[in-house]
Amino acid sequence: MSDVFAEGAELARGYRVVSHLSRARTLDAYAVWSDERDCLCVAKVLRPEKLDDRSARRRLRTEGRLVERLSHPHIVRAYELIERPHPVLVLEALTGETLAYTIEERATRLPAAEIAALGLHLCSAIAYVHRHGILHLDLKPSNVVGERGQAKLIDFSIARPPGRARGSLGTRVYMAPEQSGGGELTEATDVWGIGGVLYETAAGCRFDGEPLRRRRRLQFAAAVEACLEPDPKARPSVAELSATLDGYA
Repeated sequence: MSDVFAEGAELARGYRVVSHLSRARTLDAYAVWSDERDCLCVAKVLRPEKLDDRSARRRLRTEGRLVERLSHPHIVRAYELIERPHPVLVLEALTGETLAYTIEERATRLPAAEIAALGLHLCSAIAYVHRHGILHLDLKPSNVVGERGQAKLIDFSIARPPGRARGSLGTRVYMAPEQSGGGELTEATDVWGIGGVLYETAAGCRFDGEPLRRRRRLQFAAAVEACLEPDPKARPSVAELSATLDGYA
């Protein structure tokens, strides 16, 4: 792409581009070298044609201010939010692979104990986020990174407080029914997200309505299936799910 910063370019003061990592609808992600920290970081910036998009600027600033408040072993760490002249969110560089990559590339499914441990890590992170009055709303394998035996949750770009959905927020194939239908978003919406991640990790395919126990015999399959109940009130709480998985991790 001709409109990305070249290697060595100064993305922001004290941050030099190492490589362009990815491009989303409104954002670019770069690997950058921090002169102050003397280490590799990741920087999220607006795409060049989105620099004057007030809504995109606001979303990136909101994400940055949120992640700066969060300090948890299973959540990517924010180092700095540069607000002017254009927002730049600087994050720790994770060296592991995404769960989506692991699911796609592994010849065999992850062992049951590792899936249960993954669930515990996600429950821990999401419970912490909920205590800060925020829902993640975009739980999916590509937003989970394995880092030295720890699951790390990334991408808080659509995170927001509970309330009625305004439009369609999230990745459609991973949305809870109330999320895709413009309903009330609650902590149960993220429980659906955890269930979807665990289902795909265990089965090797996205949840399509088929009970997990028909795809793979796992003792905690019923707990994962309960997360994917269409009625949010029928789903377990994060604490209940964590307690169930704890016995299998």
